[in-house]
Amino acid sequence: MSFSLDTPSAHSLKSEAKALRAQRDQAGENLSHGAALEAVARSHGYRDWNTARAALPDRVVSPWQVGSRVKGFYLDQPFSGMLIGVQLLGNMQSYTVTIQFDEPVNVTPTFMFAALRHRVVSTIDLHGISNAMRGNGNPQLVLKRA
Repeated sequence: MSFSLDTPSAHSLKSEAKALRAQRDQAGENLSHGAALEAVARSHGYRDWNTARAALPDRVVSPWQVGSRVKGFYLDQPFSGMLIGVQLLGNMQSYTVTIQFDEPVNVTPTFMFAALRHRVVSTIDLHGISNAMRGNGNPQLVLKRA
């Protein structure tokens, strides 16, 4: 069985159930863990928690792993490097990545002087494209596996 990057995992549904319980507790409602699991499973289109658990993987493999070799464009400058930090964000659809460049990247728009970056931290989507844009409309970072 294969799963796409946007397939929820049993782990992510359990996290949702935990958040639902905390939300209900703040509202003064008592919700058992089992009832929260059932509610979350139904919200994702499953008949019950057992059906969801049988259909979903434990965890979805992240497309970005610490230690992976990467390449791409940072501020429209080509680079190659290594991922030295990866953090999945709460929306489960984006990552904060830290890249150590093999060769420093000049981040100035002109070559009259140089401002070299050896490392960068950026937020990217599942496909490796940052949501932050440059003035010319290009993403600040486009990341690919090397």
